[in-house]
Amino acid sequence: MTKIFETPLYPYARSRDQDADTPVRHPVVVLGAGPVGLAMAIDLAQSGVPVVVLDENDKVSFGSRAICFAKRPLEILDRLGCGQPMVDKGVVWNLGKVFLGDRQVYEFNLLPEDGHKRPAFINLQQYYLEQYLVERAREIADETGLISLRGGNRVSAVGPDDAGVMLTVETPEGIYRLEADWLVACDGASSPTRTMLGLDFQGRVFEDNFLIADVVMKADFPTERWFWFDPPFNKDQSALLHRQPDDVWRIDLQLGWDIDREAEKDPARIRPKLEAMLGADVDFDLEWVSIYTFQCRRMEKFRHGRVLFAGDAAHQVSPFGARGANSGFQDTDNLAWKLKLVIDGLAPDGLLDSYDEERIFAADENILNSSRSTDFITPKSHASRVFRDAVLELSEHHAFARPLVNSGRLSLPAIYDGSPLNGPDAAGMPARSRPGAPASDAPLAEGWLIDRLGGGFQLLAIDAQVPERLEIDGIALDGISVSTAHDASDALRQRYLGTAASAVYLIRPDQHVAARWTTYDADAVAGALRRATARG
Repeated sequence: MTKIFETPLYPYARSRDQDADTPVRHPVVVLGAGPVGLAMAIDLAQSGVPVVVLDENDKVSFGSRAICFAKRPLEILDRLGCGQPMVDKGVVWNLGKVFLGDRQVYEFNLLPEDGHKRPAFINLQQYYLEQYLVERAREIADETGLISLRGGNRVSAVGPDDAGVMLTVETPEGIYRLEADWLVACDGASSPTRTMLGLDFQGRVFEDNFLIADVVMKADFPTERWFWFDPPFNKDQSALLHRQPDDVWRIDLQLGWDIDREAEKDPARIRPKLEAMLGADVDFDLEWVSIYTFQCRRMEKFRHGRVLFAGDAAHQVSPFGARGANSGFQDTDNLAWKLKLVIDGLAPDGLLDSYDEERIFAADENILNSSRSTDFITPKSHASRVFRDAVLELSEHHAFARPLVNSGRLSLPAIYDGSPLNGPDAAGMPARSRPGAPASDAPLAEGWLIDRLGGGFQLLAIDAQVPERLEIDGIALDGISVSTAHDASDALRQRYLGTAASAVYLIRPDQHVAARWTTYDADAVAGALRRATARG
């Protein structure tokens, strides 16, 4: 199983840029070939923008790392062409259970309604995700030449100015320089780009440590998320159990603050903890071990002129809630189409400021939820501990207490309420599909609604008529007409009409709603499109 960690997927190869007399200029350079950087490159290339991806590494990440991928990022990955292999390989789950001591106090379903293509979550080791993304990037590179994926390329200097960014790149064969109109830094939580520009995070680092162990074993635990408060095998602490593919199980154990991190990673110390949890008769092997500390922090701004930050390079949250990689995919989903329009001259540079506004809004929402989870899981005072334990006791028999239990509020997509790109709303329509919200999926006579959305601006007509195609200020809009007449599930009406008889939605390239009306109005659509592209 370690073979995937050892195989170079994008080994160093000399590029023509290294032999140029002067630095070669590229429209976009992405730093970091992890999940977020690869998603950014694929999204841009699919829209016709050439991208260079630089990473000093050439392999997938060691260890499972991020494992929980939510419904919304799966929809994004479907649009990028690699969602299906993830779902095929991953472990699908919707159900979670919470325990106090050794007894279950309640359970929850993260996707209680039918009529969605994708599940609430899948569990999949990050190294598989990275492999699928690299394969997709290679496929695009072979077909179009729009992605240049360069392993063994370490960026040692970044020099931005008003017109672009100069990069100094170190390789096994020496140093070369290149220029970028735009630089997207997806180089992780310790982002060298952030350091080179003298930027930093602001936020909280929590006083607690958690052990992550990937355990290979045959076990009959159900495919669910199990979270324990004060379990008998880890007294006065917490624990988490998740199933992954290949008989690998993720176990998180709270350790406390004052620990010897290296000693805690010693298998001789870990095995007794796991035997107490799993039972002495369970045969298991340790595949990967790490220790982490909760951090809930972000950069003050994600855009710095011609340099834009995404993923962990821009923000960090605690792992409970699966908000790290999931929010990173939503960063690139938000940024790619805006950068494309600016590069093509179809939107002003100011459109990129909305990336800052919308994704900082989302990051703050994630940080708030993650901080609350951390405070509940690791109470900092006697009073907080008494409150938490009382809530857990009540939750076993009283439904009103269950929303107060916080074992990690699991990742949900941000709704960009108040975004400067949002256009008109219409009365009587469902709140879940308001401007700023990601479009809800629904079953159609053939296939799924979500598969027909995204990649460009669209007009979605439900029991209404819109043009099949139109162009406004050089931007094309495709019309999609669907009907509730043959919708036995009633999902379209419930999710998009509410009390309205018909609806027309302006959908952004990232599948978020920009505006909506009860009927088609050409002037209103033109005005909403201009607003959605920062020209209003």
